[in-house]
Amino acid sequence: MASLALVRERVTRTHRDDDGSAMVEFVALTLLLLVPLVYLVLTLARIQAGIFAAESASSAAARVSVVHGVARLESGAPRVQAMEWAAQYAHESVTQAVSDFGFEATDATLAITCEAQCLEPGSNITTTVTIDVKLPGIPGFLAEHVPMQVQVQGHSRAPVDSMARDL
Repeated sequence: MASLALVRERVTRTHRDDDGSAMVEFVALTLLLLVPLVYLVLTLARIQAGIFAAESASSAAARVSVVHGVARLESGAPRVQAMEWAAQYAHESVTQAVSDFGFEATDATLAITCEAQCLEPGSNITTTVTIDVKLPGIPGFLAEHVPMQVQVQGHSRAPVDSMARDL
């Protein structure tokens, strides 16, 4: 009988030592699973913002370069000067578009290409905007030595009106 009481006491003591550990396990597992999940969501959201910014900036740059380039041609400027004018406005529109999405102007680069001759009626102007999306939460000393960024691109094409006055 004494041995039965001893076994019962050991079982009770073992059961009491486990009190409250479920809360500790829940908090530990929550932190282990939740922190990476939150970081993943933040990272994917930042990359998606970069994609939206690149597409928006590319589209705006293509339209702006056609409109301002043709307007400059129609005001009597030579084709080279009109294209320089168009490129200047395109860069400004890219700067505005990427800043709307929370990126710096230095994070974006713009490339403008033309079919045949630039601003020729019936041709197209193609723009490519590349944005370097820095991953969130990476300390500066680590980012200097290991590339911690994703590069996204947006492409767009705008036609030059075939009825534009060719000078």
